[in-house]
Amino acid sequence: MFDTLTTKFEHLLKQLRGHGKITARNIEEALQAVRMALLEADVNFHVTKKFVDAVKEKALGAAVLDSLTPEQHFIKIVHQEMIDLLGGSSTEFNLAVAPPAVVMLVGLNGSGKTTTTAKLARYLKTEKGRTPYLVPADVYRPAAIEQLQSLAGQIDCPVHPTNPGDDPVDIAAEALALGRRCAYDVVLIDTAGRLHIDDELMAELESMTAALQPHHLILVADAMTGQDAVNLAAGFSSRLPLTGAILTKTEGDARGGAALSLRDVAGAPIFFMGIGEKLDALEPFHPDRVASRILGMGDVLSLIEKAERAYDTKQAEVLERKLRRNEFDLGDFGDQLRAVRRMGSLGDLLGMMPGMKKLTRSVDPDAAERELRKAEAIISSMTNQERRNAMILNASRRRRIARGSGNSVSDVNRLIKQFTQTKKMLKRLKGKMPQIPGLN
Repeated sequence: MFDTLTTKFEHLLKQLRGHGKITARNIEEALQAVRMALLEADVNFHVTKKFVDAVKEKALGAAVLDSLTPEQHFIKIVHQEMIDLLGGSSTEFNLAVAPPAVVMLVGLNGSGKTTTTAKLARYLKTEKGRTPYLVPADVYRPAAIEQLQSLAGQIDCPVHPTNPGDDPVDIAAEALALGRRCAYDVVLIDTAGRLHIDDELMAELESMTAALQPHHLILVADAMTGQDAVNLAAGFSSRLPLTGAILTKTEGDARGGAALSLRDVAGAPIFFMGIGEKLDALEPFHPDRVASRILGMGDVLSLIEKAERAYDTKQAEVLERKLRRNEFDLGDFGDQLRAVRRMGSLGDLLGMMPGMKKLTRSVDPDAAERELRKAEAIISSMTNQERRNAMILNASRRRRIARGSGNSVSDVNRLIKQFTQTKKMLKRLKGKMPQIPGLN
């Protein structure tokens, strides 16, 4: 995400560092480059003008021009203005109301609304300990009800038994009453969409809003549509009291125009962003972290959070004991590979590390994912004894493992070599590990 903007800003910073001292003329040239970068990223024209004007007002001050590190001051201003453009501080998805909290998701067909409903349900259930009740209120799109039922089954959430012939307003009202009786604390309503905004769609959504008085009315917008997502936000916000937005398909959006424009145009915060097709691929939207990613500064906090979710605390303690005793084996190696896969694509993880964004352009995420899967298959084809003791892996065992995993003997040899090198490195680091009481 944001690859286009990040590349432009990296080039701009390189140019600024090439000047011994920044002048007002240099700032003007930099601002022109910023303006072009934003417009090429499909950021709304009025949003771009407001952003550049705000940066210009601060960047032409004496504090920047007289500074010993003017390019750092300039990028600091750009960073802060970008955070403000994206919404300032993170806005919590607050459901602190008398249950059940009613959440309506609206948007056009193709934006990922139904999948996002299930993603949000999973997030609320696993991360917030909520008991969501899913309501398919789209009776027009073929298989929309079945799609939500199927997705809900994957996350073990109840679904309202919608009758395709019923009125959507009646469906939602009945679901709310049932949700209240069954003590569900969140009712998530997947509403109907259209290929474009029309009076019939908006009238139906207005009727549902009036009948249900939802605590959150969330616009689901496709990040890859760029300027169209902004127009969509303007159209919906003019008729409905939006409380926020969820930006989908951000993993495929190289420009970032929708993310940078949506908050300003819709007048409501972005709560979440979809970062993949899987049901766990939904992240809270943090303006400061997104701004840092755009400017190539990385996103260490999100990386830490991903690691915490991927690694089980007890498993980490067991692994630490093994490392101290030099007992790290191929089974542990496989566990670590699986944990890395759970964290997301290698390209995304590298992009979260400060200074590593350029490296992601030389990494083929699909190839890296294939290598991880190949390594997992090879380790899974070993016996427990072989995983515990790699020294017994002779030629015949390696041939058997290759056949069992669907790989070549050279693939098996390469994995064992990587494991051996990793174990040697960990052994060298063993003496530098901090002493923790009870784990020695």
